[in-house]
Amino acid sequence: MSISVPPSGAVRLVFMGAAGVGKTSLIQRLLSDRFESRHRRTVEEVHCLDPEPQSLQLRIEIVDTSGSYSFPAMQKLRIQQGDAFALVFSLADLDSFQEVERLREQIVQIKGETDVPIVVVGNQTDLFPGVESEAGQLMSLQAAATAELEWDSGYVETSAKLNHRVQHVFEELLRRVNQQSLLRPALERRRASAQPELRRRQTRRKQENCILS
Repeated sequence: MSISVPPSGAVRLVFMGAAGVGKTSLIQRLLSDRFESRHRRTVEEVHCLDPEPQSLQLRIEIVDTSGSYSFPAMQKLRIQQGDAFALVFSLADLDSFQEVERLREQIVQIKGETDVPIVVVGNQTDLFPGVESEAGQLMSLQAAATAELEWDSGYVETSAKLNHRVQHVFEELLRRVNQQSLLRPALERRRASAQPELRRRQTRRKQENCILS
């Protein structure tokens, strides 16, 4: 499956996976270089990285989906509209990879083809002494083998908390839809525009903390 110019004028990257595996944290780390340790339930959020007005580059849409999948029709629609998919699981939770297997099967079924651009993401390396232990190495090798050898998909291990290889996930997704050059300039503009709002939020929090103390 090769996508050069999606008819919508945007490249849609859809993040899917079980609840609590860090989908939102990966997106937040990329877009604003921040990490929130407290988990909050996501219904669905769409983030946009816009190109320069005068350029011919496409907009990047990053779709953060719910891990509960209470709305099957919405999930099916997002799969139909998606150009590339990040299937996220936690290296500290074996069951969350089973959800990745289920989602991949569903994507292939809905898309009607097996060569859909997919990157499997083993997140939360900071929670799992994993990579060092025998059990962790086995889980990592099995996930990588399934993704790369059986599915011909990408595989990246990350930590949103430590900002380890987060940007690589997005670069690999765009590489698989032949739009790798879109990320850096759009990301720089997004982060620059986000800084004033982040400073305002931090100021409000400090003021609230002072009042409470």
